[in-house]
Amino acid sequence: MNETDKATLTEYIRTALRMIIDPEIGKNIVDLGLVYDIVVEEGGVVYVTMTTTTRFCPATDFLKEAVQACVWYVPGVEYAEVRLTYEPPWTPEMMLDVA
Repeated sequence: MNETDKATLTEYIRTALRMIIDPEIGKNIVDLGLVYDIVVEEGGVVYVTMTTTTRFCPATDFLKEAVQACVWYVPGVEYAEVRLTYEPPWTPEMMLDVA
């Protein structure tokens, strides 16, 4: 898998993750800025680093499971792992300005 293939797969994953809606805010997790990083490695191994709006968000488990399931269904992904972080802490300024 070359760098172009990895970049393309990353964009497919990012697009797929836009289907996941934060149940409290009602917007997708990508545009909310909850997805910090997507790393695609050889063999279709994918690591997603994300956060939640608050450290003890009641939707944390739901969001992590939804992200992992969503990424698994993207063609070309052979393994998906979701890593949760609170560094840096999420703020509303992280939301994408989407018209």
